[in-house]
Amino acid sequence: MGSAAQGQQPAARSSAVNPGKEPAASSAARHWADSVFRTLSPEQRIAQLIFVRAYSNQGAAHVREVTRLVRDKHVGGLVFFQGGPVRQASLTNYYQRLAKVPLFVSIDGEWGLGMRLDSVISFPRQLQLGAVQDSSLIYRMGVAVGEQCRRMGIQINFAPVVDINNNPENPVINDRSFGENKYRVARWGIQYMQGMQRMGILACAKHFPGHGDTNTDSHKALPTINKSMAQLHALELYPFQQMVRAGVAAVMVAHLDIPAIDKRPHRPTSLSYKNVTGLLKGELGFTGIVFTDALGMQGVAGYFTHGQASVEALRAGNDALLLPQDVDESITAVRAAIGKGILRQSEIDARVKKILMAKYAAGLSQWEPVETAHLVEDLNSHTAALKDSLCRASFTALRNENNMLPLRAEKKEKLACLIIGTAGNHPLVQELKKYRSVDAYYFSGGTYAAGAALADRLKKGYDRVIVAVTGYSRYPAHNYGISQPEVQLVKQLTQEMPSVAVAFGNPYAIRNFCEAPALLAAYEDDATMSRIAASVIFGKTDPRGRLPVTVCPGLPSGKGLTDFASYRGYLPYVPPEKLGMNPALLKEVDSIARDGIARGAYPGCVILGVRDGRIFYQKAFGTFSYTDKRPMTTETVFDLASVTKICATTLSCMRLYDEGALRLDKTLGDYLPWLRGTDKARLTIKNVMLHQAGFIPDFPYRELLLTDDRQPNTDIFHTVRDSAYSVRVAENMYMRKDYEDTLKAEIRDSKLNHRPGYVYSDIDFQLMGYIVEEITGLRLDEYVRKTFYGPIGMISTGFLPRERYPPDEIAPTECEKEFRMQCLRGDVHDPRAAMFGGVAGHAGLFSTAYDLGMLMQMLLNGGSWNGRQYIKPGTIKLFTDYSTSLSRRGIGFDKPEKDRSGDPSPYPSAKCSDQTFGHTGYTGTCVWVDPQYRFTYVFLSNRVNPDGGANLKLSHMDIRGKIQDAFYTAMGR
Repeated sequence: MGSAAQGQQPAARSSAVNPGKEPAASSAARHWADSVFRTLSPEQRIAQLIFVRAYSNQGAAHVREVTRLVRDKHVGGLVFFQGGPVRQASLTNYYQRLAKVPLFVSIDGEWGLGMRLDSVISFPRQLQLGAVQDSSLIYRMGVAVGEQCRRMGIQINFAPVVDINNNPENPVINDRSFGENKYRVARWGIQYMQGMQRMGILACAKHFPGHGDTNTDSHKALPTINKSMAQLHALELYPFQQMVRAGVAAVMVAHLDIPAIDKRPHRPTSLSYKNVTGLLKGELGFTGIVFTDALGMQGVAGYFTHGQASVEALRAGNDALLLPQDVDESITAVRAAIGKGILRQSEIDARVKKILMAKYAAGLSQWEPVETAHLVEDLNSHTAALKDSLCRASFTALRNENNMLPLRAEKKEKLACLIIGTAGNHPLVQELKKYRSVDAYYFSGGTYAAGAALADRLKKGYDRVIVAVTGYSRYPAHNYGISQPEVQLVKQLTQEMPSVAVAFGNPYAIRNFCEAPALLAAYEDDATMSRIAASVIFGKTDPRGRLPVTVCPGLPSGKGLTDFASYRGYLPYVPPEKLGMNPALLKEVDSIARDGIARGAYPGCVILGVRDGRIFYQKAFGTFSYTDKRPMTTETVFDLASVTKICATTLSCMRLYDEGALRLDKTLGDYLPWLRGTDKARLTIKNVMLHQAGFIPDFPYRELLLTDDRQPNTDIFHTVRDSAYSVRVAENMYMRKDYEDTLKAEIRDSKLNHRPGYVYSDIDFQLMGYIVEEITGLRLDEYVRKTFYGPIGMISTGFLPRERYPPDEIAPTECEKEFRMQCLRGDVHDPRAAMFGGVAGHAGLFSTAYDLGMLMQMLLNGGSWNGRQYIKPGTIKLFTDYSTSLSRRGIGFDKPEKDRSGDPSPYPSAKCSDQTFGHTGYTGTCVWVDPQYRFTYVFLSNRVNPDGGANLKLSHMDIRGKIQDAFYTAMGR
């Protein structure tokens, strides 16, 4: 709807929906749909295509009317608008119990359920999301919104908007669009859609064929777009075409007058057969559910009354009718049109069955009531943290003349903050005071004379002023509500004294003060963006966003500075020569990486070099696989394999050691009750972490899990998740939950090697993962996320990446020929970790190279990052030093061979210092930190794709070591 509704279509509630396709025609689904269909009268079948308006903040009369439409007319769905979570959930349960056929419950939640419901934190609007450069964050928001919908008993979210906002005066789309770049709009729309559909929620692309290039509000009139079909194909239609190809489940059709599509006067595209059936279904090939925009909007209702809009919408080819003016009149009019042959009964029946199939796919054949206990808490459980990440990633620096930013907290100068547009108590003032003494001034709706007097006072009394433009309208009417005296005051200050201008709202309003020498775009006027603005102004946070739209001739779409902050919280890039390195010698790294690809050592890789907390080298090489030729990027997420041991488990142990909760001289039996009474109970923690406790490398799990003909044992594995088979091992492969106890028993009963010595074993660190969980009461993935990854800002790092990333952003690993017998992508490569749900102490962690660089820099900083101490320096030294005479190991960490003389390919590198610590991973990864040279090296590849067991070229060619040496050579080593 213009600002209300749209929908999508699913395939299965327990997994991703079947995007862009008609609902999966399983025999059970067809049987249910057919059986329900046979119970419906002709009028009730028509009603199944109608969605009606519902509120949870209106009175008894409204509830009685919705009750009548559900109970007596048997409408097919509800579109909820404003209200509260518990009230809406209670009404959802009430209406569903009344319904003869389970209702589709939908909402217009473009920026999450906070768009409609009180008490729910809102995510950023889409224009702000268009400034974000990290696609994984958009996907994560889609997942989070999908989780919110599932918790609320909602099956359809009318989002995302994929209109291209190429008209700054647009009164209805505006900041609901991702921006003016068609490629960004399409890609971000796909990420949002895939996240929601992964959670089983129907997503809906709107408003077809594109509502961006108009200055008329279709709620009030019928907008006209005078463009040729060639122009529409070149711009407006592109995101919809890409969304259809990517599998969006539903599309909403706008009320627009586009003569190039349909020349009939006053014929909205929503009621046009040429548009809906000819263009969307025919030319674009869309077979999902087609929704009209709200039929009560004046773009339609001004020309079609008494149910005729519903008739014309069905004639055009729409599947679902949203919010007709009068449901009774619509049913009567459609029934009459069938009797006259204007509509065919067979077409209506087919659409009803299509809706019923979609309801089955959404899980409505087994509807369960919404649990209202802890509802608001659940809806907000992860919202604040993700919103913070999105806001940080969107904040945009547009100008920084004379390196005015960042300000220095310790500098002695008089600083003022002028709040334009708000009368008082703006959160930015308190946030700035956390860094420096600041005097606050407010100016809202004043006169030119008052503005000039205030400007004179600030110029005479202060060395610098931060000018925050706040409280203005989202929409362009009346210059966004910014008065001319306010505009004049901003211009005067930014031209006549050292000033920083910050726009807290729609970035289009920046057109009023384009020439400000230091200019920041904050996109939203709230406490979160105030906190981030202050951190950017004082250099604690690096702005990473880019303008999603053109705001001035000198500030086009894509503009954004990322190189002016002091980078205390992130890893900046600097030219290698500034770190005393030879750029010409770094070309050897490129050469080695490309040679590895040419000789088949790996399909692709990402390499990161950091020195003194600055990135001097960050490049991606190759493709995702030998068949998938999409290029690797520095944002690609990799399965880290055994690097998990240091970046999750050992890190956790170090923190617990600091807290006195873990002692190295204690035993497994002290921490793990299920090992007491066994020969494992007496093994010390230190020896376990040094791999010298006597564990065998692994146990032969395949003999336990496979049948004689090498197929997965169906007593242990099922293809569908349910309450008993709930442990995801791979795509369409779920292990019996209670079988984890059998696997733990295999560890408990495995034989030990009682001769002293070093034997590298995954069992050692799987047990250490259990110890972390036993001590903290949290699952390992939850503990490291809350303790390290989240606070440090490691967006990509974590277990179970498919919950946070679309699969196509994760490097594929092995095409397993036994056990899982599929190509793995986003499911952990290590079979043992997979059998424990993808979270284990020895494997299961995924990350980008950049985020690993931040984590290692924290260790190089003596356990400190961004002003916070995570691990004590002495603990880092204890764990990363050589710690045994039996091997080269540290406690948890791997180390260089103690004697590398005479070895042509010493491990891990010929030139690293003895202080170096790190680890390698089976999938083709490594992380090494050299404190002596303040140097971190990360190499991530997917060398196991497609056949990890057979391809050992990465090791045989010593590629990782050669690259490491090349970096040292460039340092002058």
